[in-house]
Amino acid sequence: MLKEENKIFKNLYNNYGWEIDKALDRDDWKNTNELLSKGKEWIINEIKTSELRGRGGAGFSTAMKWSFIPKKQGSRPHYLVINADESEPGTCKDRDILRFEPQKLIEGCLIAGYAVGAHVCYVYIRGEYFFEGQRLQEAINQAYDKKFLGKNACGSGWDFDIHIHYGAGAYICGEETALLESIEGNKGQPRLKPPFPALVGLYGCPTIVNNVETIAVVPTILRRGGKWFASMGRPKNTGTKIFCISGNVNNPCNVEEEMGVPLKELINKHAGGVVGGWDNLQAVIPGGSSMPLLPKKVCETINMDFDTLIENKSGLGTAGIVVINKDQDIVSCMARIARFYKHESCGQCTPCREGSGWMWRILNRATKGETTLSDINLLEDVTKQIEGHTICAFGEGSAWPVQGLLRHFRKEVDKKCSNDPLIKKKKDVPYLIDQHLLEKKNA
Repeated sequence: MLKEENKIFKNLYNNYGWEIDKALDRDDWKNTNELLSKGKEWIINEIKTSELRGRGGAGFSTAMKWSFIPKKQGSRPHYLVINADESEPGTCKDRDILRFEPQKLIEGCLIAGYAVGAHVCYVYIRGEYFFEGQRLQEAINQAYDKKFLGKNACGSGWDFDIHIHYGAGAYICGEETALLESIEGNKGQPRLKPPFPALVGLYGCPTIVNNVETIAVVPTILRRGGKWFASMGRPKNTGTKIFCISGNVNNPCNVEEEMGVPLKELINKHAGGVVGGWDNLQAVIPGGSSMPLLPKKVCETINMDFDTLIENKSGLGTAGIVVINKDQDIVSCMARIARFYKHESCGQCTPCREGSGWMWRILNRATKGETTLSDINLLEDVTKQIEGHTICAFGEGSAWPVQGLLRHFRKEVDKKCSNDPLIKKKKDVPYLIDQHLLEKKNA
């Protein structure tokens, strides 16, 4: 378990107040000027030493991402963009950082902005996080009042400003290039890569896009040293992580723990255990709804870090742990997730636009016992036709949960199959395309 003195987010439950004076008591903004005076290369090297990986889902090396941005600043300004569009079902860690630890994020923005040569930062907040956005704006105003932001920020000689941009409720805008399109006032659709945002990003300028939690831990890493952060967790999976535990548990919560902590320990010690006891556990989604679920036998021993979960054909993602006990119909759970991705697809890529609908319709019929074994085989084939054939990772995110279901719970899916043909002969309706119309009048 993570030792109390090694916790970065000490006000995760708002026990001590979110205001800037209370944050200063928790050593936020301590010697920030001295950290900046050590130079950009020192900051990036310390982050490299810490082996910090992005906390937004992909787990990409933060220092490596920062190093991609051009070192010499020409006519094009550099931008820092914070992805606070937290729309992944089962994930709510960034929300609590915005509410209760906003100064850690703001200080991290200043340091990261200086490291990548950015004078302006945009925080893109999920539209539904209206009150969280208000809280962050109050915190930003307090930082300006203390001269921590603006001209000569923190007495460093570096000018730095932060602006908040609200989204409009589109899940796809959590993808970094779709987010940039949204800030520019365009339809939120992912861009083709390359070029990557570090070279051609916001308004065609070099841009670094980072997750809220990623940036919020930067000041503490620099104060305590990259080696301190790297001493926790496992190699290449270092530091602490906020885990969001929800679903069929007795005490849903957000908890900061060491990377590599056993999943069973997280659920039993922090979330009060599975409803009905551990033996009543059916499956766990380990990293938000887009990650393949894991059956109980795997959950017994697995550790929560990027590489271990990849080895088990899943992923840490945002560390949004969703617990599903045996009281739930696993097929219905996956059908609801499939419906979400069908609804949120931006429609730019045909495999995703059409395939997400196919997956939902087949799973929806499976919950009613209206599918055949050939339908389920077709469902698996559809997931493979989506995976790897889209501009962004949304396609994989919609296909992986279904693949996880078929990989571990194929018997449960097959039990719901019927040998009766779905379409009555008198119905001249194209198979699998307009099935939902059968339930409507005059179909």
